[in-house]
Amino acid sequence: MNNRYVPFGLLLIASWGVMTFTHEAGHIVGGWACGGTLQEARILPWELPYSIFDPDPQPLVTLWCGPILGAMVPIVMAAVVRRQWAWLIAHFCPLANGSYLAIAWLTGDRLLDTPKLLASGTHPATIAAYCSLTIGFGYIGFRRQCIRCLAPSPTVVKQSCGKPAT
Repeated sequence: MNNRYVPFGLLLIASWGVMTFTHEAGHIVGGWACGGTLQEARILPWELPYSIFDPDPQPLVTLWCGPILGAMVPIVMAAVVRRQWAWLIAHFCPLANGSYLAIAWLTGDRLLDTPKLLASGTHPATIAAYCSLTIGFGYIGFRRQCIRCLAPSPTVVKQSCGKPAT
């Protein structure tokens, strides 16, 4: 087995963990910032993370902070760290957050964020715009980082997945 696949697989696992943590932490930060009382929260990446606020004075803020902070915090962190592996994780997060909202819209499961956003008054065009931007930009960046990490040249792999971006 080629040695570039193991680090890549580990980066995908890390990406999932970072995405679920920052998304759910965003809901928690948004709820607390609006004076909500956190009743229960699960933030483990191998379970379906969730947080329940009661009361939640500003449910739209609480709901939107999850996908917004879940997409933005990893990008800011990658800009600070300035490593290619951090950019792979950072690009995965908006792609995953946008995909999650799009899929939740299609399934209509009342426990997922998109039906809650719609029920709380978010216009469908706002969700569509968020999904389009995050999926579009996330896909382009994530694909570019995947190609760099999986490049056949060992020199490219070292430069792309382990050393600072140039």
